[in-house]
Amino acid sequence: MPEIVEVGERPYVALRGKVAMDGIGAFADRMGEVIGWLAAKEIAPNDAPFFKYDVVDMEAGLVLEIGFPVDDLHSGEGEIVTGVLPAGRYATVSHHGHPDGLMEATRDLLAWAEDQGLEWDADGPHWTARLEIYRADPREVPNMNDWDTDLQFKLKD
Repeated sequence: MPEIVEVGERPYVALRGKVAMDGIGAFADRMGEVIGWLAAKEIAPNDAPFFKYDVVDMEAGLVLEIGFPVDDLHSGEGEIVTGVLPAGRYATVSHHGHPDGLMEATRDLLAWAEDQGLEWDADGPHWTARLEIYRADPREVPNMNDWDTDLQFKLKD
């Protein structure tokens, strides 16, 4: 069941790109670039990796960031960007299973929020913070059907 949680701000480092819906998997495969950049800078992630959907436009494409929360704000370079996930109220729900099920979980979360009369912190297709947080480490949980993923979408203040 979805719930509303209060979350503090979180600095992060990510790879940013414009991605077609059918290109999300290929973009996700580039997570190693973020890991390599963090390792080269001796910056340790402090939580699970995430996908941040900045623009959700099913026809024109997505603007997507894949990255990690870190302790302090840093400067990016090239396609590596940095930022701060804003503090505030987030609608959240956990999904257990293959990431292919996230589209349905997202649809259910959006419908739940509408039923509750909640407003997203978004302007049309542009979202302030629409996150998928991947709690399973693929090295420890190789079967994607056993993965746990949290959806965390920022609500309007």
